[in-house]
Amino acid sequence: MNKSLLVGAVLGAVGVTAGGAVATYSLVKSGPEYAQVLAVEPVKTQIKTPREVCKDVTVTRQAPVKDQHQIAGTVVGALAGGLLGNQIGGGTGKKIATVAGAVGGGYAGNKVQEGMQERDTYTTTQTRCNTVNDISDKVVGYDVRYSLDGKEGKVRMDRDPGNQIPVDKEGKLILSQAQPGQ
Repeated sequence: MNKSLLVGAVLGAVGVTAGGAVATYSLVKSGPEYAQVLAVEPVKTQIKTPREVCKDVTVTRQAPVKDQHQIAGTVVGALAGGLLGNQIGGGTGKKIATVAGAVGGGYAGNKVQEGMQERDTYTTTQTRCNTVNDISDKVVGYDVRYSLDGKEGKVRMDRDPGNQIPVDKEGKLILSQAQPGQ
């Protein structure tokens, strides 16, 4: 065999072995490419969304009063009372009974008309509205517990990372994910 061919083969084998060793060393030295996810917990906040709720309700109202001072009732009562009082006694007693009957009848007529006016009502339907809040939960992030090089850590992320979190060459977590088109 030719001596130079043998030297070339040995040098080639040494070069390939050295190259493989350097490549393997750089892979081992760079550390892990991923951190292992141990637990993911969604972080939520409550959202209140106001909305208006309306319903029809039955309302009872007092009818408008035409005779606020119950004059008609007072007059009718006084006339009736005066007529009744006039039927009693004679002379001066008759006059006193007539006046007393008119006063008592006027008072009674006034109160009767007042009671009738208070009971004079009507019913109508009215729409009443009020604001209620619908409450819903919104996920605002994720608390992630992970293991990297045998150490546990915790980080908040804007997305669920799945089973692994990528690690850069310095051994730091890559928390943001490149959006398509960037």
